[in-house]
Amino acid sequence: MELNENADIDTSQVEDRRGSGGGGGIGGLPIPIGGGGLVGIIITLVIAVVGGYFGINTLGSGDESNQGNNTNIAQECADSTTAIKELDCRNVLYVNSIQAYWKKASPEAFGVQYQPAKTVFFSNRVSTACGAADSGVGPFYCPGDDKVYIDLTFYQVLAQQLGAPGEFAQPYVLAHEYGHHIQDITGTEAKMRRAQQGASDEEKNALSVKLELQADCYAGVWAKAASDTTDANGQRIFKSLTAQDIQEGIQTAGQIGDDTLQQRGGGTVNPAEFTHGTSAQRQQAFSNGYDTGEPKSCDTSF
Repeated sequence: MELNENADIDTSQVEDRRGSGGGGGIGGLPIPIGGGGLVGIIITLVIAVVGGYFGINTLGSGDESNQGNNTNIAQECADSTTAIKELDCRNVLYVNSIQAYWKKASPEAFGVQYQPAKTVFFSNRVSTACGAADSGVGPFYCPGDDKVYIDLTFYQVLAQQLGAPGEFAQPYVLAHEYGHHIQDITGTEAKMRRAQQGASDEEKNALSVKLELQADCYAGVWAKAASDTTDANGQRIFKSLTAQDIQEGIQTAGQIGDDTLQQRGGGTVNPAEFTHGTSAQRQQAFSNGYDTGEPKSCDTSF
């Protein structure tokens, strides 16, 4: 995967709140990042709530008063000769590509005008319209404020502890979260929540799995078109995207399946507690989206 150094890096699509977060954890649970206990804590949280890890956060209202300060990242990413070597600038470009794709694809596929969603870079803790979150929760989308949240140190966890070191793992993560944004603006997420009302815990989890697999499929659809996405001036954002890159996306999906995470945590595999899908299901969903390149191929009925 090679990014285009001539592509404009639009930092207005992110909010840089690094160093300014604070306040508890999602649902009041402190979730430390790093160390040997991380995966077990993540698995516990996944079992306890819908979409707390690498998914969608709908735990309730919260405070989103801190809007961040983009001065530093805007300056850092302004120098095209060095910007694409920087982790945060590269991730801004991934966001730019994903949103450029959906700006065109959403009205074409669903008849719904795309609504831009910012990605918030934070460190340690962050306040959102869905409540306060800790880095240990992993990346998530908050439908309350239509924003994606990520502590970029998560990529170290993904590479070193979860077995997904490939660079394409990073845009896959973001594309999955923007898949949740598409579900929000098309009404799919709301339909799923209504379907969960009055359902048993096992039934709620099964509905959550369907939502997460659709987001994986949407990530694959974006990946199919990523090499054709452009900045506002028509410059391609990617110079190249290879079969190896796509394989890294599939590998990442395989490393974060519920069964794999439960096994890593030392527990037994319990399908009744799955909220995101098995490794095989997540890989298949991403591959289906990539193979078809059609958002409607990701259709899920609730």
